[in-house]
Parts: sequence; C-alpha cells; structure tokens
Amino acid sequence: MDFRELRFARALQFAIQEINNSSDLLPGITLGYHIYDSCGSVPMAVKVALQLANGLDLIFNDTDSCAKSAAVPALVGESGSTPSISTSRFFGPFGIPQVSHYATCACLSDKRQYPTFFRTIPSDHHQAAALARMVKHFGWTWIGAVRSDSDYGNNGMASFLKAAEEEGICVEYSEAYYRTQPSSKLKRVAEVIRRSTARVIVAFLASGDMRLLLEELSQQPPPPMQWIGSESWVTDPEMLRYNLCIGVVGFAIPRSVIPGLREFLLDLSPEQALKFPLLTEFWESSFSCSLKRQTGSSAGMPACDGTEDLRALQNPYTDTSQLRVTNMVYKATYAIAHALHSIVCKENRCDKSIIVDPHKVFDQLKRVNFTKNNYSVSFDTNGDPVATYELVNWQLQGDSSVDFVTVGQYDASKPKGQEFSLSRAIIWYDGSEKVPVSVCSESCLPGMRKAVKKGRPVCCYDCINCAEGEISNETDSLDCHKCLPEYWPNNEKDRCLPKPVEFLSWDEILGIILAAFSVAGSLVALSITLVFYKNRTSPIVKANNSELSFLLLLSLTLCFLCSLTFIGRPTEWSCMLRHTAFGIIFVLCISCVLGKTIVVLMAFKATLPGSNVMKWFGPPQQRLSVLGFTLVQVLICVLWLTISPPFPYNNMQHYKEKIILECNLGSAIGFWAVLGYIGLLAFLCFVLAFLARKLPDNFNEAKFITFSMLIFCAVWITFIPAYVSSPGKFTVAVEIFAILASSFGLVFCIFAPKCFIIVFRPEQNTKKHLMGKVPSKAL
Repeated sequence: MDFRELRFARALQFAIQEINNSSDLLPGITLGYHIYDSCGSVPMAVKVALQLANGLDLIFNDTDSCAKSAAVPALVGESGSTPSISTSRFFGPFGIPQVSHYATCACLSDKRQYPTFFRTIPSDHHQAAALARMVKHFGWTWIGAVRSDSDYGNNGMASFLKAAEEEGICVEYSEAYYRTQPSSKLKRVAEVIRRSTARVIVAFLASGDMRLLLEELSQQPPPPMQWIGSESWVTDPEMLRYNLCIGVVGFAIPRSVIPGLREFLLDLSPEQALKFPLLTEFWESSFSCSLKRQTGSSAGMPACDGTEDLRALQNPYTDTSQLRVTNMVYKATYAIAHALHSIVCKENRCDKSIIVDPHKVFDQLKRVNFTKNNYSVSFDTNGDPVATYELVNWQLQGDSSVDFVTVGQYDASKPKGQEFSLSRAIIWYDGSEKVPVSVCSESCLPGMRKAVKKGRPVCCYDCINCAEGEISNETDSLDCHKCLPEYWPNNEKDRCLPKPVEFLSWDEILGIILAAFSVAGSLVALSITLVFYKNRTSPIVKANNSELSFLLLLSLTLCFLCSLTFIGRPTEWSCMLRHTAFGIIFVLCISCVLGKTIVVLMAFKATLPGSNVMKWFGPPQQRLSVLGFTLVQVLICVLWLTISPPFPYNNMQHYKEKIILECNLGSAIGFWAVLGYIGLLAFLCFVLAFLARKLPDNFNEAKFITFSMLIFCAVWITFIPAYVSSPGKFTVAVEIFAILASSFGLVFCIFAPKCFIIVFRPEQNTKKHLMGKVPSKAL
C-alpha cells in the first residue's frame, strides 16, 4: 500500500468535511463523494471512468442533500499522468471536468485533446524549463538522463531535453524504464549509469520506478554522482533510505500547512477503519494485526487488541511535515466546491433542487479564483495554475538523518531570467558546498576557442589557441575575433592592446648617437669655416675661389643639421621639410664642389698660350652655375610638394605587432627625382675631378674632390638597397647615415688637407709652394 496516496484520499475527505461544515461555501449543501482505488493501473482507471461517466455506483453521504444526477459532476484525480490521459479522454465528450492534483504531463495542457482537464499542480513544461535553467546555472554541460517509460517520463524528459539544448547542455545518454518491464531492461539502464562519465544525472521518474532503479544501483554502486530529481520523487520520504541520493537537488511543489489535517488523519479508530476496506488494509499493514472480530488470527497475524496508537507510527500517512501534493488535493476539492457554489448559490442562499450539469461545473471552473489558507487557486486557458516550485536539497543532519531543505525558488510568473533564485547554500553529494563539475571537456580559457570533436556532441571539444592577431576575451568562446588594425593581442590573447608606435625618437640610443654626429659634423664645418675666415687672405684659401669654399662649408653645415629633421615623431611639416631641405642643401653642396672642380680645370687651361677661358668662367659665372643647379632642384621639390607631398603615415604592413610611424613619400617619383638629380651632379663632378687629378701642382684640389665624390657616390649607391630593405625606424637611420657619411667625406677630403697646412704647415701656405716652385714636403 502507498501510504502517501492514502493520505491524499483522506485529504479529500477532510476538505469535503470542512466544506460541509462551512457557512460561507455551499451553505446547507452536503457534498458526497466516492473514492476509487485505481491501483496505479490504467485499465482499472478506465473501468472507473466508465462507471462514473454512466452514473453507476454513485454513493453520497446524504442522498437527500442533492438531486440525483445522471453522472458525477466532477472528478479529483488521477495521481499519474497516463491514467489521467486515459480518463480525460472519456470524460471530455461528456463535459465532465477532471481536476488532477498530481498529473504533470505537459500534453494535458492541449485543450483540443483534453478539453475538460484542469490541475492544481504545474505542468512539466515549467518544471523542465526550471531544471534546464538550474543545470545551466551550475555550469553542468555534460549530464545523463533517465526517465519513466510513461507519458509522465517521456513527455517530461522531451520538454527537458529541448530546454537543455536551448541552454547549450549536452546529454551523454537518455534511458527509459517502467516498473512492469523485464528486469534485464533495468539492469541495462543501471549499467549505462555506472559506465557514464557524466557526474550529474537528471531523473524524471515516478516514485515506483525510481525506487526500483536505486535498489538495482545499490547492488553495485556507481561512482558518486549528483542526482537531479523531478517533483514525483524528490520529496518522497521512502527514498531517504537510499544513501546513493544524499545531496539530491530537485524542484518540488511548495511546502504548505493545512490546519487540522493532522488531527483528522490521526482521528481514526479500529471501528472506523473496519468500515472501509482501504482503511482496514492500512491499519493491518501498519500494526501487523487483524481487525476481524474472531479471536483467532487472520492471514497469520494476531488480532488487534485496541491498544494500537496512530500517533506512534512513523510513515508517510502520519507525516504532515511535508504537505506538498496533499495541498494540491485540498485545492482541487475546494476548486470544485467553488464552481458548484457559483451554480447553486446566489447571495449566500443555495437551491438544492437545481440539477448540476457537469458542463456548468466546467464553465465555472474556468472562472475560479479564490484564496484558501493563503494559497491562491486559479486556472489559465489551458487549465493550468501559475507554476511555482521550491528547490529542495537532501541535507544530512547532525543526527545522521536526512531532511528536505528548501534552498531556492522558481516562479514562472516573474520576468524572464529572474524566475530562478537561490536562498541558501546547497550541500552536494560529497557533503561540501562546492559545486560539482560535470563537463565533457574542460572550459577553454580566454585566448582560446572551442573546436568541436568530430562525431561528438558540441560540449565535447578541443581548446585551440587563437590565431595571430586574434583574441577571445570570454571563457568557452566559440570564435576568436580579430583586433582592430591599430591594436594587437597581448601575450595571453585575451585583450587587444594599442600597438606600440615606433619611430626614431630623440630619447633612444640610436637617435642620440645620430644627433650627436650631426651636431659634431656641423661644429666641425663651422670650425673649419672659422679657420678659413681667420686665414682668408692666405694663399691656400684664396687659391680656389674662397667664396665657393665658404658657401660649400655653409651648405655642409646645413647638411649636417638637416639630418636632425629626420629624428622625432613625423609631422606634416617635418615630413615635407626633411626631404626637400635635404635635396636642396645637397644640390647646393654638390654645385659648389662642381664649381670648384670646373675652376681647377679652367685654371690649368688658362695657363696654355693664347687661352682666355677664365673670362668665361669667372666668379659671376661660378655663382650663376651654383644658383642654376640649385634652382633646378628647387623646381623639382616645388612640383613634388604641389602634386603629392610627403605626409605622416602609420605603416601597419611591415610589422603586425607594431605601427611604424614614418613619412610616406607621397610621390615616389618626386623622391627618386630629387635623389637622381643629386646623383647626376655628383657623377658629373666625379668625372671632371677624375680628369683633373693629374694636373701639375703641389696642391691639386681635384684629386681630393675625386676622393670625396668617390666616397659620396659609394655611400649613396649602397644607400638605395639599404634604404629599401631596412625595416621601420632603421630606414630613417640609414638615410641619416648616408647624409652624415657623405657630408663627412666632403669635409675631410676637401677641407682637412687645407686645414692641416694652415694649422700645422704654415710654411707651405705660400704662393710659390702652391705653384710648384718650392719642393713639397707636406703631402
């Protein structure tokens, strides 16, 4: 005998007793009832349905209180979903309403198939959603599932699996079992559970099926696992004797209090029990004695002696500490009573002569809305109540007993995402408050992405590092995302950081060294200028157009200083200045050297008899030649700046992890035209100087110009491949180096020998010595 089901039946008796004694609800009307035991059998339930639908075997407490109907006006039951489905199919065509207290199958919400079905317990549609939400909340993505092979289990699990899939939860296995199936099926299900890798198992089972499964598992216990229970068994005290389920978590009907019910249940004498076969069976099962009047024993049991005390019993019938489904019976009975009241009573006066038509009861049940013992009762268009659950946890107490502890709530009427809440800590199967882990694959850390394993569920995956330039900043990221062009991932690849900007700056060692050489070169050129100016009347200074020499020294000073414009953060003005200033100043410099070379050649030509060539290349012509050569470069630079000037540019192509801030040439043709013109003048100067290198003179400046041009050309020829291949800031460093090297070559090759004579060999600084009339000792 299922003592809890007997308590449900007695709760209906208690509710009807309260209603019959009420002066507010159906005053003067006495409700009758007939309780059938379907024995958990669908055929038995169908048989009862046929009898009730045809008005057979109707028994009322007071046959004079109500007009006799052709059929019963309403039904409370069944406890199971499958029997309720069967009975509702019979009652529907007759319009007889059925209010179930424990049938939770979501299929019963279909009004096309079950038009007269109501229930006071929420649909499994909500429980499935609540279970999936809870599983997701605790981070379990790899679970097992077992269900009753019935309408309750199959429909409930189908709803759960659909909700779980939407939440991204994977199910390792989903097994079904019903208590009437062969034991071999039960053993197979138990073996699947033992072999599984999932540490969390959702059990959508009826109490009887769950009991059999736990008994089978107890014979060879599986590794510790976390059980998630449905409302059918999660608060069934009969399950507490199985140690496998310590720490169970599941949703249950909210706990309630029904004043007076415990006293009613315990107010049962042997005489009263003997009147009803079910109560007789309960009494004899509880006390192991026979209620028969004979002095002898019955069925091997001694006769009851009247000393039996119900209060001393500890079983589900007497345990009213967990009134959950019992309250659903209580509410269902009152719902029917309120519907009847709306039919036969007006202004608190009831008419016993009114024939109660089941269709009218059905119509009134749809409008029912009342509160009893602070519990509201109403039905939506599907005949379902508002879904509210308590999250129950089986917690081990100090006296080694296990208690059902409410640790959270689920209220489907709250806004989406706020339905589920925890109110206290959960004690899991291992006795700790640490949430157990049940995943197929460990979480992928930020900086990685998930790659699904072929042929496995989506929860089984490998963790792969993000590709270069990509990040993932979330755990279990499905994809990596590229950083914006101005950003680059950190080492962990979980954040995009601004790329470092690289340019030849003033505060780095390379920039400081180049700047030092630039300043040093300009100081050397200024020092030579000072020496030349101080000795401007000396023959060695006057020998080769001192005016061109001073202009050349000035241009060399500017050449050294213009290299400083290449250091520092490029700006719009610095980009235009550095290339054009360098081009114009270098042409001015080479023009002066070219002028000096031509002067040397013309000077020796002028010594030939009958030659007046010097009048065609005197100082005015020399100035004009320098100006003319320089103006050509100025014109090239003006065209360059006008058509497509250089500009600051963030180069992100050369390096992926950093930005090269450089000056974009704007027009490559303009840049190479400037360099090409400088190279043309340098080559011309080199050729002329090479031709004049062997002219007689103790101080033939042409050979020094040859050397300087040789160095100049060598530097700038090697500059081209170095410039093209140098990365980042080193491109600028190569250009500065070329400027400094060629400038130092001109300074030392052309002016160092003269300075040496002026400072250390003043006796050679005479006109006779320079003309070759005095033997040379210096060089």
